[in-house]
Amino acid sequence: MPDKLTIIIVEPDKTRAEAMIDSLSQTGDHHIQVLAERTGLARSVAEMNPDVVLVDITNPSRDAIEELTLASGPLERPVAMFVDRSDDRLTKTAIEAGVSAYVVDGLRADRIKPVLDAAIARFHMFSRMRTELAATKRALEERKIIDRAKGILMRARGLTEDEAYALIRKTAMSQGKKIADVGQALVTASELLS
Repeated sequence: MPDKLTIIIVEPDKTRAEAMIDSLSQTGDHHIQVLAERTGLARSVAEMNPDVVLVDITNPSRDAIEELTLASGPLERPVAMFVDRSDDRLTKTAIEAGVSAYVVDGLRADRIKPVLDAAIARFHMFSRMRTELAATKRALEERKIIDRAKGILMRARGLTEDEAYALIRKTAMSQGKKIADVGQALVTASELLS
């Protein structure tokens, strides 16, 4: 995250929004914008592309939390939500929607900086986990394709597993392709010929 953050505050109450701005201005020189209207929030957030979104909800409901979190783009940026009251169901809804920080008992000036830091840190942690999970899934799928390709070569040419893999690897190297791509081509060709 850059030192100077672009922060959107979603707060219809002008007094509460000003209190948030005052608290944030003590944490650094940030570019802060307030969105008082919740209609068109997703479009506004997408256009502004902020580093962080802070949402203040006096009386949360499940629908309001889902709408606000999804509109704030919690998978694209840290979203911190401040609520005056909550229950287990609302907390679970917010966390499942991707909110990085869910603070009950409303907004207090002395909590802005730690909540902001926690939201950013948690967002980055989950972002890394999503990236690692996607890479692991991709590697597993590639492994399955390579295993299927080896099986095809073993049956068709009477090769051992090591020989089949060596042939796929040699072909990939000579064509400047990934082993999984050569394996996928072999699987596809085999399916067409079957």
